[in-house]
Amino acid sequence: MNKLSLFIFLCLFLLYSNKLFSQQADQKSVAVTVYNANLGVVKDIRSIDLKSGKSQIAITDVAQFIDPTSVHIKLNGEVLEQNFQYDLVSLDKILQKYIDKDIQLIGENNEFIEGKLLSAFGGQIVLEKKEGGLVMLPNLIKYRLSVGELPEGLITKPTLVWAINSNSSGKQDVEVSYQTSGMNWHAEYVAVLNENDTELDLNSWVSVENTSGTTYKDAKLKLVAGDINLVQDIYTRNGRPEMYAVDKSVQEQQFQEKEFFEYHIYDLQRPTTLSNNETKQVSLFESQDVKVVKKYFYRSGSYGWYYGNPSSQGKVNVVVEFENKESNNMGVPMPKGKVRVYKSDENSLEFIGEDLIDHTPRNEKVKLKIGDAFDIVVEEKQTENNKISDRVNEQAYEIKIKNRKKEDITVEVERYLGLYWEILSSSHSYEKKDAQNITFKIPVAKDGETLLKFKVRYIY
Repeated sequence: MNKLSLFIFLCLFLLYSNKLFSQQADQKSVAVTVYNANLGVVKDIRSIDLKSGKSQIAITDVAQFIDPTSVHIKLNGEVLEQNFQYDLVSLDKILQKYIDKDIQLIGENNEFIEGKLLSAFGGQIVLEKKEGGLVMLPNLIKYRLSVGELPEGLITKPTLVWAINSNSSGKQDVEVSYQTSGMNWHAEYVAVLNENDTELDLNSWVSVENTSGTTYKDAKLKLVAGDINLVQDIYTRNGRPEMYAVDKSVQEQQFQEKEFFEYHIYDLQRPTTLSNNETKQVSLFESQDVKVVKKYFYRSGSYGWYYGNPSSQGKVNVVVEFENKESNNMGVPMPKGKVRVYKSDENSLEFIGEDLIDHTPRNEKVKLKIGDAFDIVVEEKQTENNKISDRVNEQAYEIKIKNRKKEDITVEVERYLGLYWEILSSSHSYEKKDAQNITFKIPVAKDGETLLKFKVRYIY
């Protein structure tokens, strides 16, 4: 059989096999639930013409990275045996099946080389010619290959095959559900600050990634937000998304959110197609005029004496906070994801920073670190270190905060003190955040400086 004959044979085989399977199992509906843990759960309903008694059914177009141990089938009868066939057609697999069998090589000028295939590995083959001698090819760039037929056992699509014992004859709906890797989703947020940094507009998107090895057409899509417990990841995600689709056609709220066990579930209110090797973006929610507070935060003791240096110069973080409450035009569960923050410079929106948030319930506070302040400088040094006894030590510190901005500010200075401590003196009042940390709120006038002094007794 020459290459053209083999090509025609393969086309007929694909056409016949697809027709056979579609006659056996016509898909009526498909529902996909995606978790943000490289996991998808598929519920596939097929209409199948069954015979009473024992028979075999096959379903194609299942996920390539299906977990066969998770498959559940529901029908009017019993399942005797299940097989997941995934030995898919490829050049390498066909050649491996033809070891010690005759093949043809067709050169650029249609010259033929025929013989027994002795080895095929990494694009290199060794052929024993019929007239004697060996042909060894380091690559196949200048040749086409021709074989007699498709080797037994190779298939074109991953297929689930069941041996069943049906209680009745005729068409019935068979429900198949399974888990697959290669599916994930995550949230992204775009926030736009107003001119005086007191409000923001927030848009939320979900990105659904499908690299499971198949396409789910007109699927009922659900997304589960939360940290589920998985015993182990059996399958490794293969590859990265190659296509990128953004669905902006509908402006109203597209997902219906509800509590589900200890998680939250988002139900897309229309069918959508999840193509293989595609990332799809769908709008989750939009919120306008969300009130925010901009804060300046400095973590004391991050450098300096811990590294043998009695002084240090640190960075002041710029943090934006808002409350996820209905009274603040929010009050929705926020899935974990990246928040990108923009602000207008009177001509166009400019990117000013981003942060990650964890799953955030409603009525909780959201804190976003935007970046480090350019015009605020902190100089910190240790001024005393006195050993009072083997178990008591006293240390004094100075933190100078310089404000080179054109407005008055307040900087929150947080200091870690450990388990056993006592503030002996302080130039400013402080709040005990917890057993090991205190916080100073230090006002600094525009283009001015403020010096914070405090002395601590440590007991070991």
